[in-house]
Amino acid sequence: MKPFGVLTAPAAPFLHDNIDTDIIIRIERLVGLMGHADLGRWCFELLRYLPDGSENQDFILNQEPYRKSEVLLAGANFGCGSSREGAVWALMGMGLKAVLAPSFGQIFYNNCFQNGMLPVVLTRASIEEIICELKPDTATTSVTVDLERQLVVSPSGREYSFETPPLRRQALLEGLETDDLSHTLKREAAIAAYQARDRQRRPWIYESVEVQS
Repeated sequence: MKPFGVLTAPAAPFLHDNIDTDIIIRIERLVGLMGHADLGRWCFELLRYLPDGSENQDFILNQEPYRKSEVLLAGANFGCGSSREGAVWALMGMGLKAVLAPSFGQIFYNNCFQNGMLPVVLTRASIEEIICELKPDTATTSVTVDLERQLVVSPSGREYSFETPPLRRQALLEGLETDDLSHTLKREAAIAAYQARDRQRRPWIYESVEVQS
């Protein structure tokens, strides 16, 4: 997983509430999935395409200059609904790296960290202020998301602070998985050193284990 430090990138306004994982990616697209590299083309499928398969020009991420957005300015309860890690894969496959919203579905929020995407909780008023500063006609749409300082910086330079769970923040900064096994493996050298000392101090404890192995 790539480290997430400071991201300065185009942002797209998508201030709709209750965007669930079914809207982000249909379950049919995940059936029999062998990998998730190509899920980006199915992200927001029902909003993004017309019935004939052509692009829906009313959908914000089909419009210039928002096609290359890496930050999504979303509404409340983003990612609610069924547990679906593929929703995060689809968003990332579309090029998104951070989602700013007033609130998130809890499982989706956790899945973001697990896969290297940053979910940022900001008030709706703050997100609306940032959206008001976007000037697509002059391509002024870049927003900075600084995980190190836990700040979002608007196009005009206005700063908004946010909080991230400490362990998840550190894992993203270092590009580590956020599961318990990854945290344990990070301390592998210390664990091995302890086991070596303990084996010398209490060798009888390890005798039965060595015989079985």
